[in-house]
Amino acid sequence: MELNLSLGTAAPAEVYDTIIIGGGPAGLSAALYTARASRKTLVIDMHPGAGALGMTERIDNYPGVPEPISGRELLDRFREQALKFGAEIVQSQVVTTDLRSDPKQVITADNVFQGRTVIIASGAMGRTPSIAGEAALIGRGVSYCATCDAPFFRGKDVAVVGHSEMMADELPTIANFAAKVYLIPHGKLSPESKEIVTQHPQVVYLEGARVVKILGDDFVTGVEVKLANETAVYPVSGVFMYLTGNRPVLDYLDGSVQTTEKGCIAVNMQDGATQIPGVFAAGDVTCTPVRQVVVAAAQGTLAALAADRYLRKTGRSGSTSPESVDSASGL
Repeated sequence: MELNLSLGTAAPAEVYDTIIIGGGPAGLSAALYTARASRKTLVIDMHPGAGALGMTERIDNYPGVPEPISGRELLDRFREQALKFGAEIVQSQVVTTDLRSDPKQVITADNVFQGRTVIIASGAMGRTPSIAGEAALIGRGVSYCATCDAPFFRGKDVAVVGHSEMMADELPTIANFAAKVYLIPHGKLSPESKEIVTQHPQVVYLEGARVVKILGDDFVTGVEVKLANETAVYPVSGVFMYLTGNRPVLDYLDGSVQTTEKGCIAVNMQDGATQIPGVFAAGDVTCTPVRQVVVAAAQGTLAALAADRYLRKTGRSGSTSPESVDSASGL
């Protein structure tokens, strides 16, 4: 199922009733409920295939979907339903937030969005910088965002690490600026990703390679790479990382939301409320003990209900419709 999401068309000057960070099952379920209640809803999704569900090849236990289905196709159905009720979806990466301002601010790589409530549903595909030299050189050549940083490496050699769909989508952006791109996959590229590689002659695909160490003192100067039968050093000025893990993705919050000892967002499990009024969280960012699609969707629904109640209680909704999520028929 191919969807035209009209990505990037939302107007940043508007104030949304609800901004949802993350386009997985929790975020899209929340969007469905808030949009259906005529709340002006924006979903900011880094990439449709970047989350855990988007990478799942087969699902056969989602209620109401008897046939086996891929995670990406199930996400497409979630997305289509949210769009049908009027939600807007923008594909972009959130870089920082101001959740205590009025209205709340969500800043992406290219826009500033404002919302009366925010639902955090960015998932748990994050990772602790684990490659030697990575943590020390973040912002000094190590990057996680091509849109943000690729222009800084115009005419320079860089490395791209990872084999995800997001890597394949951002590789052309990096290749448009860099003189040479060493692609170090840490895994197997899909046929589609290989096709993208062949379209950019400046990309050197090091099949089967893994990064051992990122080199440099003040700035990145190279990468040490384990090849099939040897270790080699490639001089580069930048390293774009596309590896995944299982930690909640919360770096863009800058510590503003209270977290647990395990690095999960601390919430009231009945409604997903955080310690900041009008800010809620749902899905894997809360480290729910059962990581299932149906559980994430349910948590997104609870957060949407809570956001709607908050808007009604505070009288801050920009919606002109008297219908709420709770009162909408059929729910």
